[in-house]
Amino acid sequence: MEWCQVRRNPERRQALIDAAIEVLAREGARGLTFRAVDAEAAVPPGTASNYFANRDDLFTQVGGRIYERLLPDEATIARGREGVQDETRYAELMHELVDRVSAFNSGYLALLELRLESTRRPELRAVLTKRIREDIDANIGYHAASGLPGDPTSVVLLYLTLNWLIVERLTLPDIFTEQEIHDLVDAAVRRSLNA
Repeated sequence: MEWCQVRRNPERRQALIDAAIEVLAREGARGLTFRAVDAEAAVPPGTASNYFANRDDLFTQVGGRIYERLLPDEATIARGREGVQDETRYAELMHELVDRVSAFNSGYLALLELRLESTRRPELRAVLTKRIREDIDANIGYHAASGLPGDPTSVVLLYLTLNWLIVERLTLPDIFTEQEIHDLVDAAVRRSLNA
């Protein structure tokens, strides 16, 4: 009976998934074991295996959770809707996005690991495809409702450009200085809107 109660503890499940994100970012897909997750979450050995049917289930759960943690909070969304919706506002929003995503570096690095792993795990690929497509569609919808300049293609071009800039910032941080990153975000916004 106690085992069933443990499995239903959503806070524990979330803590295990968050621990798995850290393990995945640090150790890679091969290092993501139930034992490693238990150690990272500081729970008794065997706990993760009570919450996840197998590693595929764990990978899939992590894939969903990363995006929950990458989303902006309500205050950030509200600030984005204030003031004149012009190119300057667009650039401010993109700077906020790059900084927010980069600040959750373990999450983004884990997401890169998951993307690679998804080439071998169809269920994970389905989860990531669905979640990332939803994110792109939500960004396009937000953009359409915001009155910001540009069109859906601008949104997608910025999505692709800024994702790779974040990869560079997190994996090879000495390629671009912070000022260069700032200038590149401004240039990406300007050029995507004027293309």
